[in-house]
Amino acid sequence: MYGVTTAGPPRAAEALRLEALTKVYEGTSRPVTALDAVSLTLPAGSFTSVMGPSGSGKSTLLQCAAGLETPTSGRVLVGGEELPSGGEAAVTRFRRGRVGFVFQQYNLVPYLTVAQNVTLPQRLAGRRPARKECATVLGVLGISELAERRPAELSGGQQQRVAIARALVSRPAVLFADEPTGALDTASGRQVLRLLQEAVREFGQTVVMVTHDPVAAACAESVVFLADGRIVDRLAAPDADEVARRMTRLDEVVASRHAGTGAAR
Repeated sequence: MYGVTTAGPPRAAEALRLEALTKVYEGTSRPVTALDAVSLTLPAGSFTSVMGPSGSGKSTLLQCAAGLETPTSGRVLVGGEELPSGGEAAVTRFRRGRVGFVFQQYNLVPYLTVAQNVTLPQRLAGRRPARKECATVLGVLGISELAERRPAELSGGQQQRVAIARALVSRPAVLFADEPTGALDTASGRQVLRLLQEAVREFGQTVVMVTHDPVAAACAESVVFLADGRIVDRLAAPDADEVARRMTRLDEVVASRHAGTGAAR
């Protein structure tokens, strides 16, 4: 369906591997462990949701896995290649070649057109913009007619589709989505989730999505549940009701664990 042949990094059967990933924040009073030796392997072409109570470490997991934060210890492999530790420049080059991002905020450059926003990461990486691939992805996402418009002329749902196109055009090994429907109305949010599902089915894209919404989480093939920086549960072929039930139980367990301590993270 996509017909995109952009030559990104070689595909690996294993899209993402986290090995004993740990992140400790040194606070003013005491260190806070946001991730506690998390290990996780996700195959290429999979769609995984990450859920957990507030402060469970899900956003930290995404940021460390995507190279936006440096873990305290452990390893991150994306598309079979280890995230480098040779400084910010090396990490930035790695991200541009292997990682795509979709956030709740669209992060579009207001003075660039849609087409220019989509190809901007390639320009920043010093590569020739893939105009044909850009046109193809815009067509698949149903926004070809918006190519010459600027972000201020678009609805929130249209801007999020532009952000998805920007993430997909370079064929990243993993697309990380952090609450991608959080700023959208219900109809636009459902459309964005369908587009992510379609990217997995038709494009072979690997998607890792952090969300607090059981309905959004159920659009994935599996759900990983975090609590206190650890993976505590997994659910395959999820449905929204079961996701909500497990989240309710997890919230109760975490609340009980922290009752009287005032230390809920």
